[in-house]
This record gives sequence, structure tokens and C-alpha cells, in this order.
Amino acid sequence: MIKNKLSELMGREKLKMSEVQRMTGLSESTIRRLYHNTASNISLDTLNKLCKALDCKLSDIFEYVPDEEP
Repeated sequence: MIKNKLSELMGREKLKMSEVQRMTGLSESTIRRLYHNTASNISLDTLNKLCKALDCKLSDIFEYVPDEEP
């Protein structure tokens, strides 16, 4: 599974959703869905804007964690 770490990153940097929205130009709903980990699809353009605005790598926002086998 892909672990979304955007809320952790924003917490460390003390960024509000409105600040990230302003920095990226992304919609409020996009930021909210990413922050609360309810987004099912994320465009490459969105990822690019986040990494550029937050001056981070994609791996700072997302992490692959293997699914546990039953």
C-alpha cells in the first residue's frame, strides 16, 4: 500500500491547509483529500506542485509499505 505522509510533513513544517493551497495553487478539496488520506487518484501535476512548493522529494510525501500477507 502507499502511505500518505502529507499531514506529517505539514505538521513538522507547521503548515496549514490554506497555506499549502496558496503555495501550490491546488484546490481546497484536493488539499483536504490528500491531508485526510481520502484521495484515490493523484495526478502527476498535483505531485509536482506539492514537491515544488514544499521543497521536498516525492518520498517525503508518499512511502510504499508492503501489504501484510494473511
